[in-house]
Amino acid sequence: MTEQVLFRFMTREDIDDVMKVETSSFTVPWKREAFYNELVHNQFAKYIVMTEKERVIGYCGMWLILDEAHITNIAVLPEYRGKKLGEALLMQAKLLAIQHRASTMTLEVRVSNHVAQSLYRKLGFQPGGIRKNYYTDNQEDALVMWVNLNE
Repeated sequence: MTEQVLFRFMTREDIDDVMKVETSSFTVPWKREAFYNELVHNQFAKYIVMTEKERVIGYCGMWLILDEAHITNIAVLPEYRGKKLGEALLMQAKLLAIQHRASTMTLEVRVSNHVAQSLYRKLGFQPGGIRKNYYTDNQEDALVMWVNLNE
């Protein structure tokens, strides 16, 4: 990993920095307003940021509904990838979900994103189905993955 990586809840003041991570990570990035609405208006949303020297280098969002955690998005700045930081970030998300009494966690990942799928499998996620034409940029299918948090 890198020098000193910390995790904390995302605030509205983090949105600009999270947008840098978002736009460098996704072909169809969320808009700034989407993050604002998640933080201010969505009672089910929990977002964490990963920082190094107070710089946001990654983030993860989830919805906690009843006993299920749904990862909405997770990303790390390109220059910090390949250093097990995505793994650390997802582990923090799993811990947060467990603290909120979630028993399962789910996410969608592009069927072509084998690097992410490998990470998710490493952390116990298993394939659970396909969402056809899920991604709006190219109608790529999404692989739905699940993990039981009680194991």
